[in-house]
Amino acid sequence: MKPNKPSASNVHHAYELFSSMRFAIGLLTILAIASIIGTVLKQNEPYPNYAFEFGPFWFAAFEKLGLYDVYHSSWFLLILAFLVLSTTLCIIRNGPAFLRDMKSFRERATDNSLRAMRHSQQLDRPLDEAQAMRLLQGHGLRVKRAARDDGSVLLAAKKGSANKLGYFFAHIAMVVICIGGLMDGNLPLKIGELTGSIKPETRDLPQAQIPEQSRLGTGNLSFRGSVTVPEGKSADVIFMNSGNGYLVQELPFIVTLKKFHVDYYSNGMPKLFASDIVVTDKDSGKTSEHTIKVNHPLVVDGVAIYQASFGDGGSPLQLKAWNLQTPQAAPTEIKGNSLGAQPLKVNGRDYKLEFGELRVFNVENTGAPGSDDKSLEQRLKDARSVRQDTKALKNIGPSISFKLRDQHGQAREYQHYMAPMQQDGEWYQVAGVRSDVGQPFQYLRLPLDKDMSIASFMRLYAALKDPTLYDEIRKRTTAKAMQGQAISPAMQQQFSDSVRWVLSRFAEGGFKALEQFLDDKVPADKRQAIAQTYIKILQGAVVDVMDVAQAKAGLAPWPQDAKHYRFLLDGLVGASALQDYAAPVYLEMSGFDQVQASGLQMTRSPGKNVVYLGSLLLVIGIILMFYVREVRVWLLLQRDGTRLAMTSNRHNRDLDQDFERMVGYLNKQAGEA
Repeated sequence: MKPNKPSASNVHHAYELFSSMRFAIGLLTILAIASIIGTVLKQNEPYPNYAFEFGPFWFAAFEKLGLYDVYHSSWFLLILAFLVLSTTLCIIRNGPAFLRDMKSFRERATDNSLRAMRHSQQLDRPLDEAQAMRLLQGHGLRVKRAARDDGSVLLAAKKGSANKLGYFFAHIAMVVICIGGLMDGNLPLKIGELTGSIKPETRDLPQAQIPEQSRLGTGNLSFRGSVTVPEGKSADVIFMNSGNGYLVQELPFIVTLKKFHVDYYSNGMPKLFASDIVVTDKDSGKTSEHTIKVNHPLVVDGVAIYQASFGDGGSPLQLKAWNLQTPQAAPTEIKGNSLGAQPLKVNGRDYKLEFGELRVFNVENTGAPGSDDKSLEQRLKDARSVRQDTKALKNIGPSISFKLRDQHGQAREYQHYMAPMQQDGEWYQVAGVRSDVGQPFQYLRLPLDKDMSIASFMRLYAALKDPTLYDEIRKRTTAKAMQGQAISPAMQQQFSDSVRWVLSRFAEGGFKALEQFLDDKVPADKRQAIAQTYIKILQGAVVDVMDVAQAKAGLAPWPQDAKHYRFLLDGLVGASALQDYAAPVYLEMSGFDQVQASGLQMTRSPGKNVVYLGSLLLVIGIILMFYVREVRVWLLLQRDGTRLAMTSNRHNRDLDQDFERMVGYLNKQAGEA
């Protein structure tokens, strides 16, 4: 049984379809829509960014459509390939006819066809052939003579045949541009991904451990990727986003960052950043030094190197670790590196300390917006006249972000600022914390003493958390209340017990613990009054808490003035905020040695010059089609008269004027004869 072969008619229909204008226009329409999507939707971002922006449903839908990398998607490249095929077939199909028409003078035109032309006129006077030939040639027309059997002579003339070349240039330009797009679309890479010979890596692995199926050789046709190079370090690969993973592209050279330069505007925005690099050719070992700036790329072996970004390159850090279970103890010195990780043992438990990026320059807002529904903590802040309106902070200095991960893999993220920050006339050390990357940081402010240290706060915090000191504290606080006649002798014991209870409750959970008690145990109409009572007790007791803490440390009593009292009230707010800090240790950044890194983007796009060539051909084609007018003239020289006929590929007023002038010339020539 013979296999079915496609019939000649089916092949012909397919040929007619692929070479038709409607098929090409349909493909161009799809490409135009895809280009709009590729322009509006930022391309080649990491997939988590898209998932966060669009949500799970639309993220999956857009992923299947390939909208996150439109210009390199399989369907886009397939459309380009079909457009190349369609345009090529169109040239093959219509090219011969165009060439024949360009060469033809149409000297076989009949009397009837000449008479039927719109611009045609019979002159009664005969015209000498030599005169007619000179007239036509004088107008820049090429002429071909055709003698007829009846003795008449037809002079067929034309100019502007290059107009037809415009169609050739335009169609060829489309083919060339699409081929350039296919080259930069890296069709071999797409084929490799479809066949499984190339597979993006999804794991976070060191560059040397990435498998071969996720690595691309230096002979890869086209690529675009980036790499971050710290000062004094080198890179010979770049990383390319590919779906939900990445590919490693080998480079034909090694890039070493000697020095990174950055200047800032007064508002903290970067004004200029540049990289001093050394490029070493892998084959020859030849080195060359260059400086790369924004919008001034360096091209090496067909690879363009752009200055794209900058950041931290893994800076040595010095930190003080305050144990929050024994905050009165001196801090422990810790050394680490930003962008690195190291073990940390606190109170017999093992943790993993994962440092993020060191930021030397920060422009951030760490204020907290006010609320009409004020909490107990907010009331205390109002009592000491500390404004809580959102306040923009500028140039707040270095910061380090890090995660503290426990044995179960659970982690919270922290952001600590090194430089003291002044708010409302007082100085604080600011730290942020969040339990989820998608959440904003919640900031706590720890007041600084006269030595710009948090040591005094830590003594206060330790005393607030130490139940063995409560009897001495409540004794002092009660005695002061009696001395100031704030309470009667009958209320002495009740007040003393209240002081101890408030301190114990506050030590358990800060202001939230007190508020929780009010919500659970106190009627709504009495909560505000009792809350004010708690505030007054804390405001009075905190002075004695600090005095006891100072005495225990062998230090002088805490000064009794407004500034130092303000410190104690700020200390209560900071101590309450530490309840949400949820870490066994507080890390205070004390120093660093900055190592900067340069973010370089590298591209190889051989199709770029091909697209430029196609664009040039397209411009030439458009000029020929729209600015070159084809004109054909026929003079039929007969014994008793002359017939003039004229046509053009575009009928416009110019043709009417040319025809009238030609008639005038012929009448004049005939009259002179």
